[in-house]
Amino acid sequence: MAQLDFDSIIIGSGAGGSPAASILAQAGKRVAIVERATLGGESPTWGDVPTGALLHATRLYSEARAADKFGLRTAAVGYNYASLLAWRDLVVKRTGADNSKYYEQQGIEVFHGEARFLGPRQLAVGSDKLTAHKFLIATGSEWAAPNVPGVDDTPLHTPQTILSLARPPKSLLIIGSSITALEFAYLFGTFGTRVYISESAGRILPELDPEVGQLMSQDLTARGATIMTKTTVAAMQKNSLLQQTVTVASAGQSQEIRVEAILVASERVPATDLDLEKAGVRYDAYGITVNDYLQTSARHIFAAGSVVATELQTHDAVTHSQTAAHNMLRRTMMALDDQPLLFVGLTNPQIAHTGLSEDDCLRRDLKVKTAMAPLTLTSRSNMTDQRTGFVKLICDKRGVLLGGTIVAANASDMIAELSVAVRYKLTAQQLATTPHCFTSWSEAVRIAAGKLL
Repeated sequence: MAQLDFDSIIIGSGAGGSPAASILAQAGKRVAIVERATLGGESPTWGDVPTGALLHATRLYSEARAADKFGLRTAAVGYNYASLLAWRDLVVKRTGADNSKYYEQQGIEVFHGEARFLGPRQLAVGSDKLTAHKFLIATGSEWAAPNVPGVDDTPLHTPQTILSLARPPKSLLIIGSSITALEFAYLFGTFGTRVYISESAGRILPELDPEVGQLMSQDLTARGATIMTKTTVAAMQKNSLLQQTVTVASAGQSQEIRVEAILVASERVPATDLDLEKAGVRYDAYGITVNDYLQTSARHIFAAGSVVATELQTHDAVTHSQTAAHNMLRRTMMALDDQPLLFVGLTNPQIAHTGLSEDDCLRRDLKVKTAMAPLTLTSRSNMTDQRTGFVKLICDKRGVLLGGTIVAANASDMIAELSVAVRYKLTAQQLATTPHCFTSWSEAVRIAAGKLL
């Protein structure tokens, strides 16, 4: 084979691509990384890191406003949105996003632009034509706008653009009730935005257990949001710079809702516009087809992250990237081991789920036991007056834990214990008899496990 430019070319510098590029470079390989937008990809530039920074601030703001019940004087609590955005920008800067030196110091060559396959081992990036022995496609996914009348003429925001607003919108209609959608519902609702949520399913967060959607719906409604389930967006229209009309249909009837901004957060589509056919890579509307080793139909080309499965979160993409790098380096390949799948939302309260849901167990015809512990059973709930949330556990007939869901202020931290338990097939008895700090939130995990005995 003729000398090629690189051993490996990584297309995409996000969580699915960057870890693999570093691993391959550290192994002494000649590596190039191609990025069409901002180096670092979604997570540190506009995704869960900057959004999480603002959600942390909104949580502090909410707690401060309600702190008079603890004897604290908080009547003068307010916020400056420009300062909040400055905090977000500082967090982004700290992550080192958009830093070409990070790659150059590792000997990784960086190319900016759209990547297009010219053949199985050749790629075009602008005027550059690059060749490599192996490729990793980690281009991610994008939010899809609804295909309805008026959509092309109506200003729409996605989670990538909504935080570019100089102030919170006075009113906001969110299409979809994904975890990401609800994060923005809490974020803007905290700052006084009138929030509407349109969801086509019968409940919000339909991918999780019903108790989660029911509790979050009640909580959001109590905060002033309008939840519209079993509805679809039928049309939209731009009235003026600060007003759009959205037609929402349900059961043969429709209503018009006038809002200042519209956020699309219902469905993601894989970013597969790479002329993959010229490389012999199979894909469909759901993403690039891969085997257990993340190889595509062209065995020297791998794919990782949400271009493979759009519902994956950052931690999943990192696991994909590490697995792909291993298999690009070694003859003895390693199958992807990303179980149990983990979903986390930084809402207030937070949402976290690991392993199987109750619906998953029903589809598999598994005989299971479930138990739920409301947070109010813990001393921590009484100490902090945070009373909204629960821990739900699912185990099989032998008591082996299959899945768990937590809705709590610190659910994103608490879920790690359950992920370990599910991954290594611990039993409810083992979890229940493990000491937990009595005054911690994790006491709810112990209580729920005890209910399964």
